[in-house]
Amino acid sequence: MDASSNPEITRVEQLSKIYRQGDREVTALRGVSLSIEPGEFVAVMGASGSGKSTLMHLMAGLTRPTTGTVTIDGQALASLSDRKLTHFRRRRIGLVFQAFNLIPSLTARDNILFPLYAAGHKDVDDSTLLELAGQLGIADRLGHRPDSLSGGEQQRVAIARALITNPAIMFADEPTGSLDSVTGQSICELLRQLCDRESRTIVVVTHEPSVAAWADRVVVLRDGAVLSEFATADHRDAHSLAAHYQQLVGQQFVGQQLVGSP
Repeated sequence: MDASSNPEITRVEQLSKIYRQGDREVTALRGVSLSIEPGEFVAVMGASGSGKSTLMHLMAGLTRPTTGTVTIDGQALASLSDRKLTHFRRRRIGLVFQAFNLIPSLTARDNILFPLYAAGHKDVDDSTLLELAGQLGIADRLGHRPDSLSGGEQQRVAIARALITNPAIMFADEPTGSLDSVTGQSICELLRQLCDRESRTIVVVTHEPSVAAWADRVVVLRDGAVLSEFATADHRDAHSLAAHYQQLVGQQFVGQQLVGSP
Protein backbone atom coordinates (compact mmCIF):
# COMPACT_ATOMS: atom_id res chain seq x y z
CA MET A 1 0.00 0.00 0.00
CA ASP A 2 1.30 3.42 -0.94
CA ALA A 3 0.96 6.37 1.41
CA SER A 4 2.68 8.84 -0.94
CA SER A 5 -0.66 10.40 -1.91
CA ASN A 6 -0.86 12.07 1.50
CA PRO A 7 1.52 15.06 1.26
CA GLU A 8 -0.14 17.38 3.78
CA ILE A 9 1.58 18.44 7.01
CA THR A 10 -0.37 17.63 10.17
CA ARG A 11 -0.72 20.81 12.23
CA VAL A 12 -1.71 21.41 15.84
CA GLU A 13 -2.13 25.06 16.81
CA GLN A 14 -2.65 26.37 20.35
CA LEU A 15 -4.56 23.28 21.40
CA SER A 16 -6.16 23.31 24.86
CA LYS A 17 -8.59 21.02 26.64
CA ILE A 18 -10.43 21.77 29.87
CA TYR A 19 -12.56 19.13 31.57
CA ARG A 20 -15.27 20.10 34.04
CA GLN A 21 -15.66 17.92 37.12
CA GLY A 22 -18.59 19.33 39.07
CA ASP A 23 -17.59 22.86 40.08
CA ARG A 24 -13.93 22.22 39.25
CA GLU A 25 -12.09 22.76 35.98
CA VAL A 26 -9.15 20.53 35.10
CA THR A 27 -6.82 21.71 32.36
CA ALA A 28 -5.50 18.60 30.60
CA LEU A 29 -3.79 20.43 27.73
CA ARG A 30 -2.64 24.02 27.47
CA GLY A 31 -1.61 25.81 24.27
CA VAL A 32 0.11 22.92 22.49
CA SER A 33 1.40 23.60 18.96
CA LEU A 34 3.37 21.25 16.72
CA SER A 35 3.75 20.15 13.11
CA ILE A 36 4.30 16.63 11.80
CA GLU A 37 5.79 16.14 8.36
CA PRO A 38 4.41 13.54 5.94
CA GLY A 39 6.22 10.25 6.51
CA GLU A 40 7.55 11.30 9.92
CA PHE A 41 7.50 9.01 12.95
CA VAL A 42 6.91 11.04 16.12
CA ALA A 43 6.81 9.80 19.71
CA VAL A 44 4.94 11.79 22.36
CA MET A 45 6.39 11.13 25.82
CA GLY A 46 5.34 12.19 29.26
CA ALA A 47 4.45 10.89 32.69
CA SER A 48 0.93 9.83 33.60
CA GLY A 49 -1.25 12.94 33.63
CA SER A 50 1.05 14.92 31.32
CA GLY A 51 -1.65 15.20 28.64
CA LYS A 52 -0.17 12.88 26.04
CA SER A 53 -3.26 10.69 25.59
CA THR A 54 -5.49 13.77 25.58
CA LEU A 55 -3.36 15.22 22.79
CA MET A 56 -3.70 12.04 20.77
CA HIS A 57 -7.48 11.90 21.28
CA LEU A 58 -7.81 15.52 20.11
CA MET A 59 -5.55 14.99 17.10
CA ALA A 60 -7.47 11.84 16.15
CA GLY A 61 -10.82 13.60 16.37
CA LEU A 62 -12.06 11.37 19.19
CA THR A 63 -12.89 14.43 21.26
CA ARG A 64 -13.05 18.15 20.54
CA PRO A 65 -10.66 20.77 21.94
CA THR A 66 -11.70 23.65 24.19
CA THR A 67 -9.57 25.97 22.05
CA GLY A 68 -7.16 25.57 19.15
CA THR A 69 -7.16 23.69 15.86
CA VAL A 70 -6.05 20.36 14.40
CA THR A 71 -5.50 20.09 10.64
CA ILE A 72 -5.00 16.67 9.04
CA ASP A 73 -4.71 16.02 5.31
CA GLY A 74 -5.60 19.68 4.71
CA GLN A 75 -8.83 19.39 6.72
CA ALA A 76 -9.47 21.44 9.86
CA LEU A 77 -11.26 19.00 12.16
CA ALA A 78 -13.07 21.74 14.08
CA SER A 79 -14.97 22.79 10.95
CA LEU A 80 -16.60 19.35 10.59
CA SER A 81 -19.95 18.32 12.04
CA ASP A 82 -19.96 15.24 14.26
CA ARG A 83 -21.21 13.11 11.37
CA LYS A 84 -18.62 14.42 8.92
CA LEU A 85 -15.88 14.12 11.53
CA THR A 86 -16.76 10.45 12.07
CA HIS A 87 -16.68 9.88 8.32
CA PHE A 88 -13.32 11.69 7.97
CA ARG A 89 -11.83 9.75 10.88
CA ARG A 90 -12.85 6.42 9.35
CA ARG A 91 -11.22 7.29 6.02
CA ARG A 92 -8.14 9.35 6.91
CA ILE A 93 -7.11 8.46 10.48
CA GLY A 94 -5.79 5.11 11.70
CA LEU A 95 -6.00 4.22 15.40
CA VAL A 96 -4.14 1.56 17.40
CA PHE A 97 -4.65 1.08 21.14
CA GLN A 98 -2.89 -0.71 23.98
CA ALA A 99 -5.83 -3.09 24.50
CA PHE A 100 -6.07 -4.03 20.77
CA ASN A 101 -9.89 -3.47 20.79
CA LEU A 102 -10.58 -6.37 18.43
CA ILE A 103 -14.08 -7.80 18.14
CA PRO A 104 -13.92 -11.30 19.74
CA SER A 105 -16.56 -12.90 17.52
CA LEU A 106 -14.90 -11.86 14.25
CA THR A 107 -11.95 -13.45 12.49
CA ALA A 108 -8.75 -11.50 12.00
CA ARG A 109 -9.81 -10.89 8.39
CA ASP A 110 -13.15 -9.35 9.38
CA ASN A 111 -11.57 -7.33 12.19
CA ILE A 112 -9.14 -5.81 9.68
CA LEU A 113 -11.91 -5.08 7.19
CA PHE A 114 -14.31 -3.71 9.82
CA PRO A 115 -13.55 0.00 9.05
CA LEU A 116 -14.51 -0.64 5.42
CA TYR A 117 -17.71 -2.43 6.45
CA ALA A 118 -18.55 0.46 8.80
CA ALA A 119 -18.06 2.91 5.95
CA GLY A 120 -20.58 0.99 3.85
CA HIS A 121 -18.23 -0.96 1.57
CA LYS A 122 -19.85 -4.31 0.82
CA ASP A 123 -17.48 -5.61 -1.86
CA VAL A 124 -13.88 -5.58 -0.65
CA ASP A 125 -10.83 -6.28 -2.81
CA ASP A 126 -8.95 -9.07 -1.03
CA SER A 127 -5.68 -8.20 -2.79
CA THR A 128 -5.18 -5.14 -0.57
CA LEU A 129 -5.95 -7.16 2.54
CA LEU A 130 -3.57 -9.96 1.56
CA GLU A 131 -0.77 -7.53 0.71
CA LEU A 132 -1.16 -5.77 4.05
CA ALA A 133 -1.40 -9.03 6.01
CA GLY A 134 1.74 -10.28 4.27
CA GLN A 135 3.66 -7.14 5.19
CA LEU A 136 2.61 -7.50 8.81
CA GLY A 137 3.37 -11.23 9.00
CA ILE A 138 -0.19 -12.41 9.69
CA ALA A 139 -1.24 -13.76 6.26
CA ASP A 140 -1.65 -17.26 7.72
CA ARG A 141 -3.72 -16.02 10.68
CA LEU A 142 -6.59 -14.30 8.88
CA GLY A 143 -9.09 -17.08 9.58
CA HIS A 144 -8.42 -17.08 13.35
CA ARG A 145 -10.40 -15.25 16.01
CA PRO A 146 -8.57 -13.02 18.53
CA ASP A 147 -8.64 -15.60 21.36
CA SER A 148 -6.49 -17.94 19.26
CA LEU A 149 -3.90 -15.26 18.44
CA SER A 150 -0.90 -14.22 20.52
CA GLY A 151 -0.72 -10.68 21.89
CA GLY A 152 1.74 -9.68 19.19
CA GLU A 153 -0.48 -11.15 16.47
CA GLN A 154 -3.50 -9.32 17.86
CA GLN A 155 -1.62 -6.03 17.77
CA ARG A 156 -0.55 -6.71 14.18
CA VAL A 157 -4.20 -7.29 13.30
CA ALA A 158 -5.04 -3.98 15.00
CA ILE A 159 -2.32 -2.22 12.98
CA ALA A 160 -3.66 -3.78 9.77
CA ARG A 161 -7.15 -2.56 10.69
CA ALA A 162 -5.74 0.95 11.20
CA LEU A 163 -4.04 0.88 7.78
CA ILE A 164 -6.72 -0.79 5.64
CA THR A 165 -8.24 2.56 4.61
CA ASN A 166 -4.80 3.96 3.67
CA PRO A 167 -5.06 6.81 6.23
CA ALA A 168 -3.18 10.09 6.12
CA ILE A 169 -1.85 9.46 9.64
CA MET A 170 -1.80 6.64 12.18
CA PHE A 171 -1.97 7.18 15.94
CA ALA A 172 -0.87 4.49 18.39
CA ASP A 173 -1.59 4.93 22.10
CA GLU A 174 0.86 2.85 24.20
CA PRO A 175 0.83 0.13 21.50
CA THR A 176 3.30 -2.09 23.37
CA GLY A 177 1.78 -1.66 26.84
CA SER A 178 0.04 -5.06 26.83
CA LEU A 179 3.01 -6.95 25.35
CA ASP A 180 6.19 -8.46 26.72
CA SER A 181 9.40 -6.57 25.95
CA VAL A 182 10.53 -8.77 23.05
CA THR A 183 7.13 -8.69 21.32
CA GLY A 184 6.84 -4.97 22.03
CA GLN A 185 10.14 -4.28 20.30
CA SER A 186 9.02 -6.33 17.28
CA ILE A 187 5.93 -4.09 17.03
CA CYS A 188 8.15 -1.00 17.23
CA GLU A 189 10.37 -2.40 14.47
CA LEU A 190 7.27 -3.02 12.38
CA LEU A 191 6.11 0.60 12.81
CA ARG A 192 9.58 1.79 11.85
CA GLN A 193 9.49 -0.33 8.69
CA LEU A 194 6.05 1.02 7.75
CA CYS A 195 7.41 4.54 8.10
CA ASP A 196 10.59 3.85 6.10
CA ARG A 197 9.17 1.64 3.34
CA GLU A 198 5.79 3.28 2.81
CA SER A 199 6.33 6.82 4.14
CA ARG A 200 3.62 6.26 6.73
CA THR A 201 3.03 9.19 9.09
CA ILE A 202 2.94 7.73 12.60
CA VAL A 203 2.41 9.25 16.04
CA VAL A 204 3.04 7.00 19.05
CA VAL A 205 2.10 7.95 22.60
CA THR A 206 4.38 6.26 25.12
CA HIS A 207 6.16 6.62 28.44
CA GLU A 208 8.82 4.09 27.42
CA PRO A 209 12.19 5.35 26.08
CA SER A 210 12.70 1.96 24.39
CA VAL A 211 9.60 2.68 22.27
CA ALA A 212 10.36 6.35 21.63
CA ALA A 213 13.85 5.43 20.39
CA TRP A 214 12.32 4.00 17.19
CA ALA A 215 10.82 7.39 16.23
CA ASP A 216 12.44 10.25 14.31
CA ARG A 217 11.53 12.87 16.86
CA VAL A 218 10.33 12.97 20.46
CA VAL A 219 7.89 15.54 21.82
CA VAL A 220 7.94 15.71 25.63
CA LEU A 221 4.83 16.87 27.48
CA ARG A 222 4.60 17.96 31.09
CA ASP A 223 1.53 19.33 32.84
CA GLY A 224 -0.35 19.61 29.56
CA ALA A 225 2.28 21.67 27.71
CA VAL A 226 5.23 20.94 25.41
CA LEU A 227 8.34 20.85 27.57
CA SER A 228 10.82 20.03 24.79
CA GLU A 229 11.39 18.33 21.43
CA PHE A 230 14.48 16.49 20.23
CA ALA A 231 15.64 14.22 17.42
CA THR A 232 16.32 10.59 18.30
CA ALA A 233 19.34 10.67 15.96
CA ASP A 234 21.11 12.74 18.63
CA HIS A 235 21.02 9.73 20.98
CA ARG A 236 22.80 6.49 20.19
CA ASP A 237 20.37 4.15 21.96
CA ALA A 238 17.34 3.93 24.27
CA HIS A 239 19.53 4.35 27.38
CA SER A 240 20.95 7.64 26.10
CA LEU A 241 17.47 8.81 25.13
CA ALA A 242 16.12 7.86 28.57
CA ALA A 243 18.91 9.79 30.29
CA HIS A 244 18.18 12.88 28.19
CA TYR A 245 14.45 12.60 28.88
CA GLN A 246 15.01 12.31 32.64
CA GLN A 247 17.38 15.28 32.50
CA LEU A 248 14.74 17.42 30.77
CA VAL A 249 12.03 16.47 33.24
CA GLY A 250 14.42 16.85 36.18
CA GLN A 251 15.53 20.34 35.11
CA GLN A 252 11.92 21.45 34.89
CA PHE A 253 11.20 20.00 38.34
CA VAL A 254 14.23 21.75 39.91
CA GLY A 255 13.21 25.01 38.23
CA GLN A 256 9.72 24.81 39.69
CA GLN A 257 11.16 24.12 43.14
CA LEU A 258 13.42 27.18 42.92
CA VAL A 259 10.55 29.42 41.80
CA GLY A 260 8.48 28.23 44.75
CA SER A 261 11.33 28.61 47.29
CA PRO A 262 11.03 31.30 50.00
